[in-house]
Amino acid sequence: MLLDFRTVNRPALGTEREIKSLSAEIERLKNPQNLDLSSTGLDELREENARLKYRLNILKKSLQEERSYSSKSMTNVNQRLQEIFGDAISVAYPDLENAPLAVTPNQQAKFGDYQCNSAMAMAQMMKAKGLKVNPREIAEKIVQNIPDNELIERTEIAGPGFINVHLKKTFVSKLLTNLLVNGVQPPPLDRKQKVIVDFSSPNIAKEMHVGHLRSTIIGESVCRLFEFIGHEVLRLNHVGDWGTQFGMLIAHLQDKFPNYLSVSPPIGDLQAFYKESKKRFDDEEEFKKRAYQCVVRLQSKDPDFIKAWNLICDVSRNEFQKVYDCLGIRIIERGESYYMDMMADVVKEFEEKGLVELDEGRKIVFAPGQSIPLTVVKSDGGYTYDTSDLAALRQRLFDEKADVIIYVTDSGQAGHFQLVFAAGQMIGWYDPKVTRVEHAGFGVVLGEDKKKFKTRSGDTVRLMDLLKEGLKRSMDKLKEKGRDKVLTPEELMQAQQAVAFGCIKYADLSHNRINDYIFSFDKMLDDRGNTAAYLLYAFTRIRSIARLANIEEAALRKAAETCEILLEHEKEWKLGKCILRFPEILQKMVDDLLLHTLCDYLYELATTFTEFYDSCYCVEKDRQTGEVVKVNMWRMLLCEATAVIMAKGFDLLGLNPVQRM
Repeated sequence: MLLDFRTVNRPALGTEREIKSLSAEIERLKNPQNLDLSSTGLDELREENARLKYRLNILKKSLQEERSYSSKSMTNVNQRLQEIFGDAISVAYPDLENAPLAVTPNQQAKFGDYQCNSAMAMAQMMKAKGLKVNPREIAEKIVQNIPDNELIERTEIAGPGFINVHLKKTFVSKLLTNLLVNGVQPPPLDRKQKVIVDFSSPNIAKEMHVGHLRSTIIGESVCRLFEFIGHEVLRLNHVGDWGTQFGMLIAHLQDKFPNYLSVSPPIGDLQAFYKESKKRFDDEEEFKKRAYQCVVRLQSKDPDFIKAWNLICDVSRNEFQKVYDCLGIRIIERGESYYMDMMADVVKEFEEKGLVELDEGRKIVFAPGQSIPLTVVKSDGGYTYDTSDLAALRQRLFDEKADVIIYVTDSGQAGHFQLVFAAGQMIGWYDPKVTRVEHAGFGVVLGEDKKKFKTRSGDTVRLMDLLKEGLKRSMDKLKEKGRDKVLTPEELMQAQQAVAFGCIKYADLSHNRINDYIFSFDKMLDDRGNTAAYLLYAFTRIRSIARLANIEEAALRKAAETCEILLEHEKEWKLGKCILRFPEILQKMVDDLLLHTLCDYLYELATTFTEFYDSCYCVEKDRQTGEVVKVNMWRMLLCEATAVIMAKGFDLLGLNPVQRM
């Protein structure tokens, strides 16, 4: 189920309910079984149908006006245009079910602001039904039936049937004023939902490496997106904290620190500790046997072994937290161990429904349409990742009552999650039309040689080392630009962290997550092009305009309430429309979980602002004295509107802009 922004405020809900009721009645009258087909009855039904449609259009228009003017939230212009053209199409072609609806921003300003491309697709639909209609005629009929509305100035039909839409400047100006007065507000929700995002998920006793970078950064931004929209978000870290490896770790701990129960062992380098225990496990048969015995003692919850397990987990948690603190990640740990006691019930439920097969001592489950089975019990009686993930899915659906569950892992796990989701649907845990359960997969991080990102010695890159290198390089860049001469030590450190961590995050998020991406400090720290460095500097410059003009925040707030934003210059108009596309970008990201859309939009907004600022003076100064002689306040408001949208975009991406850079 895809989430929708509903631009519906509370007073409008009654109107919307009546619209649904009338629409249902119209649909009922379409069914011949419900009709009295005598000539008198047919005439009455036609009259009734006409009255219902008239009433429906009145209510829709009323609802549109409520949505546009009584809400403090930003209006999704594209969505409003889709509603308007949807109404026009349904009136013009009432018998054409599921008519295609395509409204997009126009790429060339000379052709208008938006474009409706439905006519061509509708012509194809009609052709398939044996009706030959010219798409241009369809477009003309759609235009004739566009209801009265508050945003369209005029329409033009171009080419084979494109409908070009020109927006009213007064409408755009009012929306910009609303943004400045009320701040960046998401459209209100019809229903607040519970969203669970499973991300990061490193393994205990192993260092977080560059492979965890993408899951952590993408997952955090997905959470921020759904939180901003207004949903309740649970951020879960499904760490690998259970399994055979803990037997060898505990056995090695007993040998190396025999007094671990009374004195906390000084395990400084858990990665080295893990490698030592793994080598002994592979080379020493006696140690291997003892490691398996430790696993049994741990699974039976022997207090001494649970304490050893907790000690190892705590060392890892402290290391993970250092990374999370640098990147500003908020997350709750619920590792595999959290679901251990639930696994027997999961297997039992599948068995009771006759869905388990035996295969050479294993218990397996085949889900519909899947050629590979899930292994829910191994031949030795132990559970698997399959069992653990089924238990986690079940707990999240029934105990947490999640409406949306998103798993952010590498694309290599797509097949595994496809099996788990199919099994969950087969057993009746959830209906995909009601509950959205989705795997947001991503590609791998490559080095500049286009091979998997490794150190020179061939080891996986530790994430903490990567972050430290980012800090060093960002400071070098700031000093190269002479920022150490004008910023205080505290400001310089803030700028260093904002650039370093912002660039690492943005370099990841600005690429389509489905694809692999090349990690390059030189590219991400470049202050030209679509990079965090460029956007952070651009934002700082925009924020400085009001300060250099000596305009206080209070004066800007008052101007927002009293000054009309004029959009006469083509660059003012272009910037105003670009600012208002923000809700469309949010909706697209909610639908497809592709965050690079926001990065592309922020870069477009920054470059559109530069065009505006180069062409339209905002502040006029005396050339001799440098004193401000004139301030163009509506243009200052356009600067402010750009800045507040950029700031919200940065927040969703987890970037922290600073006032001075």
